[in-house]
Amino acid sequence: MYRAVTRRIEVTVEPNYLPERSSAENRQYFWSYTVVITNSGEETVKLRTRHWVITDASGRTQEVRGEGVVGEQPVLAPGERFEYTSGVPLPTASGFMAGRYQMETEAGEKFEIDVPPFSLDSPEGKRTLN
Repeated sequence: MYRAVTRRIEVTVEPNYLPERSSAENRQYFWSYTVVITNSGEETVKLRTRHWVITDASGRTQEVRGEGVVGEQPVLAPGERFEYTSGVPLPTASGFMAGRYQMETEAGEKFEIDVPPFSLDSPEGKRTLN
């Protein structure tokens, strides 16, 4: 599990390779990832936007920006958490993702929180050390 904390808001990510949705012959690899956002702060916050940077094993990057996550803009009161699962395809057998969420307090203050960088690994992915 990968973890980051910004302004007492914890984000954890658990990636999972999905061999049943992947095909090495077609250079299609697919992962799901489950994100849990926990508000340990004193203020109620709303998740407004997301920004992902997705990098494959060849170093190609793709940026994804949008409103909310999985069609929602969850509101988290102190002590509350929100969990969702999404997915990502890559043309290589490994890669990684990192990102940020824009949050907003009830008073209208906007700020960003980190999503921890996390590795997308498959059994076909070959790792080399230089």
